[in-house]
Amino acid sequence: MTAEPRTAAEPAAQPAPDETVHHWSLDDFQALEFDPFLHERLKEKRAARIRLPFGQGDAWLMSRYADVKAATTDPRFSRSELVGRTITASSPHAIASQKASLNYADPPRLNDMRRVVARAFTGKAMQKLRPTIQRTADGLLDGMERHGSPADLVEHLHGPLPLAAVADLLGMPHGMRADMTDWANVAMTPGPAPAQSVDALKTVRETVVALLEMRREEPTDDLAGVLTSAAAAGEITEDEAVSLATAILVSGAHAVRNNSANMVYALLTHPEHLARLRAEPELIPQAVEELLRFIPHRSGVGLPRIATRDLEIAGVQIKAGDAVYSSYLAANRDPEVFPDPDRLDFDRGPTAHMAFGNGPHHCVGSMLARMESEVMLATLLDRYPRLALAVPPEQVEWQAGGLIRGPKSLPVSW
Repeated sequence: MTAEPRTAAEPAAQPAPDETVHHWSLDDFQALEFDPFLHERLKEKRAARIRLPFGQGDAWLMSRYADVKAATTDPRFSRSELVGRTITASSPHAIASQKASLNYADPPRLNDMRRVVARAFTGKAMQKLRPTIQRTADGLLDGMERHGSPADLVEHLHGPLPLAAVADLLGMPHGMRADMTDWANVAMTPGPAPAQSVDALKTVRETVVALLEMRREEPTDDLAGVLTSAAAAGEITEDEAVSLATAILVSGAHAVRNNSANMVYALLTHPEHLARLRAEPELIPQAVEELLRFIPHRSGVGLPRIATRDLEIAGVQIKAGDAVYSSYLAANRDPEVFPDPDRLDFDRGPTAHMAFGNGPHHCVGSMLARMESEVMLATLLDRYPRLALAVPPEQVEWQAGGLIRGPKSLPVSW
């Protein structure tokens, strides 16, 4: 018989005396080195108890693929129960608004919000956007060529293209886009400077509020128009419209910036894989999927879920009120699902990776992110048959203290 759910205000259960609490320091790693802490957790046959650098208390960590899949789809775990609680965490503060965010919602409210956003992320809408993304990529690389070799791909391509793509999706005028990439990067790097991260989020949110106000006066069919129309119809609140647009803008600009740069770095340091894609460009979509699985694109873990009742999962007893994290990175390296998981292998075929999450909170922008990555890789391989790192791999500088991992710069020659 299960226990009654506990309110969010009650403290989480303390670990049993014999339960080891692993202190996960979230060290910065060079290049695409996989976190050895997660490798160790994958060797265990049960969930682990962890403590992260920020927040209070302890939490459970799901690492194996089957356990992550179970925890992220079980309705007995709640994101809305996080609101108002201080949980051991990877970040000193919440990146998304807790009051009106997709990230802190549970079904059925979560489903309502996702349904609104999905109107702008249809396959037809993405195909319509693809030529625009291609033209943007071509124009940015034209500018890089005018700069001359060597040049920084992050500055010339990986930074500006994802911002342009998500801003085009939102219908954001060019005059509103100035410094948006920098704000998104600061917002998603809270560790070194929490106050600056908060200020950057505030600036992005203010820009989004101004954009949605424009759409109320001049309705359009872009994402900003979809959100304002849905708010006017009572499908979502005004705060939810702002929160959704802000989250899509920040994550779309920052996550794809880093992950697409990670992909190019991976190819430039795996010459046999690069040569194969040059010879077989039709493999690029399949290669993108394997790169998404292989690349450790974030540091630590995202948001946890709260158990709303006592239950058993991943070989442990979880109490109502306990926080439970799920590591998609670890799941993507589970040897029981991906043989020889630390090897980049374009012949794996369709991979049910979790780079975009799993369950009700699966990333709403995954289709756009895939398309951007495919366009960037295909265009680079087509235009630059001699593309190479302009410095030794160990001299590439990587971001520190960020939630999403990636190079600060990627010097290349062609």
